[in-house]
Parts: sequence; structure tokens; C-alpha cells
Amino acid sequence: MVFSSIIFIFGFLPIVLLLYYVCNKEYRNIYLAIVSFLFYSFGGPKYLIIMCISILINYSLSLLINYITNVKEELKRNRRLVLFLIVFLNLLLLFYFKYFDFTLHTINGIFNTSIPIKNIILPIGISFYTFQGLSYSLDVYMGKIKVQKNIINLAINFSFFPHLIAGPIVRFKDVNDQIYHRECTSDKFVEGIHRFIIGLAKKVIIADNMAYVTDQIFGLEPSNLTAPIAWLGIICYTLQIYFDFSGYSDMAIGLGKMFGFEFLENFNYPYISKSITEFWRRWHISLSSWFRDYLYIPLGGNRKGNVYFNLIVVFFVTGLWHGASWNFIVWGLYYGVFLIFERIFKQFNINIKIPAPIKWFYTIIVVIIGWVFFRSPDLTYAIGYLKVMFGLGQATLSNINILWYMQPEYLFIFLLGVIFSFPIKNKLLSFDFIKNKKTRFVIYNFSLFCLFIIAIVYVMSSTYSPFIYFRF
Repeated sequence: MVFSSIIFIFGFLPIVLLLYYVCNKEYRNIYLAIVSFLFYSFGGPKYLIIMCISILINYSLSLLINYITNVKEELKRNRRLVLFLIVFLNLLLLFYFKYFDFTLHTINGIFNTSIPIKNIILPIGISFYTFQGLSYSLDVYMGKIKVQKNIINLAINFSFFPHLIAGPIVRFKDVNDQIYHRECTSDKFVEGIHRFIIGLAKKVIIADNMAYVTDQIFGLEPSNLTAPIAWLGIICYTLQIYFDFSGYSDMAIGLGKMFGFEFLENFNYPYISKSITEFWRRWHISLSSWFRDYLYIPLGGNRKGNVYFNLIVVFFVTGLWHGASWNFIVWGLYYGVFLIFERIFKQFNINIKIPAPIKWFYTIIVVIIGWVFFRSPDLTYAIGYLKVMFGLGQATLSNINILWYMQPEYLFIFLLGVIFSFPIKNKLLSFDFIKNKKTRFVIYNFSLFCLFIIAIVYVMSSTYSPFIYFRF
């Protein structure tokens, strides 16, 4: 079940919300855990067992770390052994379901063997809840949070359905207090509805329509593409992935508010960045900050060891986290290289005064090229696609047939995507030019209501709404 489906919007969500507010506050956490498990079981009850195993691993072993720390002084040296076991078991689950087949395929390719591939189906959201579990256990080990003795309260952090299958990665320390005490006010509920509507519109109006154009173009072999069509395809994907990812994050944040939770922001207009460093501060913030705190800094960060090696390791893992394929690994390393170059310029005080528009153009071109590796089915396709983009492939540079992909509706939505990639939305929807507060309130809410109706029309009429989180 996805947030942009009729069954969720008009079935699951209203019923869950109604029963949540009818439920006694004392039992709301238990209720949220139950409905979250129910939500996840729509993707297959057997995968619910895997998530429960992940919860039990982090719950029990974190209790053991706490016991050793506070009770058994003579066993303190064993804390690292327990931590190693936590990390090993979490990553073992993730490796088996996400990377086992990839490893076998790579071995077969290198050594010309024929080890049978198991075709393991990836449980949706396993990367998200694995990282949430790891951050909880690591924070307990480092003494940043107190161990959670109530397994239901811990399970909410893992399984809470708004962020379960598509993020953001919500750390236990950020919602710990809210699990016990959270305000469910009418203002917050309405704010949550507004945020959900905006996210839904991003997903079904912009992302899904751009996905249709993207998939049509990427469904062709590079030899059948022209340079303009190739550029159109990857620019449409650039819009698709941003509005899909940020749209789901908006819906998750909005849903959280409806239940009284406050989640941290996950996207902050990344396409306005003027460097790759800035881009990664604005793109998928929960993931970037997770790698910074639990991998980059422990490796030594900026202070210890080789900072360039640390960056390469982090972005190798970042690429691998996104998918079990070499093109994702190359995508991650690609960003690692650019971040190293930017750091070298900064370290050696190479102060070249570059106009802001040129900085932005450099950044967006690097990002667009990077998305070719991310979107392509494999490295061979990605390289062939890039050759066509830059006129090095077999295809001609003719722009014939490009208008076939940019029909009026898609062209209009394409332009909307470009416009709303910039912070113009805040200015347009604020209606600050209207001085009367009541009038502004009515117009704002009426505009969102109209946006919701349009989004629902798209949901009901569209037969094409790809779910791109199956890799995560």
C-alpha cells in the first residue's frame, strides 16, 4: 500500500486516524504499533517477520549493553563485542536480502562460475529500518540516549508507517520524547493535512508524469536515441526523482503531524545548490546526516586519518545503500570524487571568484550526469547513454521526434517541475500580498483544497504510478 493510492487516502488513513483519536492516550502507542505492522503486512506478511527480527536484535542487545555498562563493571570490556554483534547481525540481514544475489552475480562474472542466483525478493523499507535500528543501538552504546525498555515504544520508531517504506530515516533520539509526550493539536493536524496534500501533488502530478516520459526514453537502447531526446529523458528523471522523494517525505512529515509527531526535514531545495557539497547538505538530509554521524566521523572525519579516503568510503557505501548494482556504486564514487576536488580547492585556499550562476550551472550538470548512473539498468547502458548525450554515440544530433515526448500536458508539468524546484512555492502559497488575515486564510486553504482535488483526479485516472523505493 502506498500513500498515493485511493485505498490509503480514503480507506486506511481515515479509519486509523479516527480510531487513534478515540483511543485512550495510554494505549495509543500500542495502537500505532499494531496499525503500522498491519500497514507493512500489505506488502507480504512474511516480510513483517524480518522487521520483527530486526527490532528484537536491537532491543535485546541494546539492553545487554545497558546491563553491562550499569551493572557489571567487570564486563565493560565486552561492550565492544556486543556492539560488533549488533552491527554484524543488522548488516547480515541487510546483506542477505539486498546484496546476496548481487555478490553471487559479481563472483560469477569475475571467475566465470555458474553459482545459482537465489532471486531473493527485497523486503520494502529494509534499508530504512535497518539504519534506524543501527542508529538506536549505536546511540545507546555511546551514551547519547537511554536504553528503551518498552519494546512497543521502540517498535514504533522502526515500524511507524508514515516513514516506514520511503523514509525519512527517523532516529530514535529525535522522537524519543515524542513517543511519551506529544501534542495532538488541531493546528498541527491541519498543518499535517496541508503538508500531505503538497507531497501528494508532488508525487502524482509532477513525479508520475515525468516518470512516464523518462521510462519511455530509457526504455530505448542508447543507439536509438538522439542527443536532445537523451537530455530530455535525464532532465525529466532529475525532476521525477526529486518530486517523488521529496513528495513522499512531505507526506510522511504531514502524516506524522496528524499523529502528533514532528519529523525533521529531508529535502531543502537541492537543485538550487552552488556546489556538490551544498547539494548533499540539501538532498536526502536524513541519510546524509546518518552517514556523517555514524560512518564519516567514526572513520576520522576531517580531523583524523585521510579525509579523502573517508569521503570515498562514505560515498561508496552511500551508492551501495541505494541499490545492489555497480551503477549505484559508481554513482556514489562519482560524487565522492567531486567532493574531494571541492575540498582540495577549499583546503589550498584556491579563491577563484566564480559568478553564482556558473556555480549553479556546474552543480546541476554534475547532478544530472550523476542521475544517468542512478537511473540506468546497468553500467553499460549508462555509458552508452552518456555518449549519446555528448554526441559521442552512434545516434545523430537531430532533434527529430522530441516533440512526441513533450506533448502539451507533459510540457506544462515539466515547466511546473522546473519552477517548483526553486523556493518560489513558499512565495506563491504564502499570499503575503493579501493583508487581511482571514481572506488570506480562506484563499490559502481553498487553493490547497483545489490542489487536493486535482491530485485525486490524477490518482484515479492514472494507470502509471511507479514506486521507486523497491530498491531500498
